Amino acid sequence: MSNNEKAPEPTFFQVAKAVMSAFIGIRKKSDLENDAANLKPAHVIIGGLIGAMIFVVSILLLVKIVVQ
Repeated sequence: MSNNEKAPEPTFFQVAKAVMSAFIGIRKKSDLENDAANLKPAHVIIGGLIGAMIFVVSILLLVKIVVQ
């Protein structure tokens, strides 16, 4: 890639896939290298925060359902 070419912006699904595989802890080395080259740290941080909030809310809902 030359200096004046911009890398394509990652899609929502690319960021979600990277974050969810990081939560689970399963990732191919080639996918990790691809994500490191294409994803910006801000995308990963925001995706991680959203993923963590969804996880916490789903656990709270599950506990509320089981306790009732």
